[in-house]
Amino acid sequence: MRLRKSSSKPEQIALVFEAAGLIAGVDEAGRGPLAGPVVAAAVILDELKPIKGLKDSKVLTQKRREVLFDEIRAKALCCSIAEASVEEIDQLNILHATMLAMRRAVENLRLTPGKVLVDGNRLPVLRVPAEAVVGGDATVQSISAASILAKVHRDRLCVSLDAEHPKYGFAAHKGYSTPEHLQALREHGASPVHRRSFAPVREALGQEAS
Repeated sequence: MRLRKSSSKPEQIALVFEAAGLIAGVDEAGRGPLAGPVVAAAVILDELKPIKGLKDSKVLTQKRREVLFDEIRAKALCCSIAEASVEEIDQLNILHATMLAMRRAVENLRLTPGKVLVDGNRLPVLRVPAEAVVGGDATVQSISAASILAKVHRDRLCVSLDAEHPKYGFAAHKGYSTPEHLQALREHGASPVHRRSFAPVREALGQEAS
């Protein structure tokens, strides 16, 4: 951040510099799958407790994500994980449901951030200043941390969904549109956790958009 020079009141410059306060990173997981909620996470990292190896969750192994998940929760100043349900996805559409999950994650933080950095090019409606950062999950550590929390949380949800609905293979494909998933949809119909507003689900069920 570039500071404007002032010879009369340098102490006010410091106050302006500190005004941003805590920075929260926000990211989501699960926009593309055909089933399950969309998950968002918000993280405010502690500069005094650095976490090595924070990266976009998609480039990390499952084992590494699991380790970092626990470390982030232990070392971050605060963090929050929130969801938008399948019903909300079908009612609002996936974009608006994702923004809703992000807003919930930020509002559920124990500390109020001075600014929020959101991965991507869209912003949820928030009560605090926010900035969209394209590719932020790879370049901003707090967003990377949020991407890991959201991904691990959602993967664990899919394992639970697999136990509840074992015909669909959620533990393996995490709800994404794999040939095995589509075949299961054709054979067994949609479960209560399928996103019926998604075209592949409608097509697999032989339905047309209403």
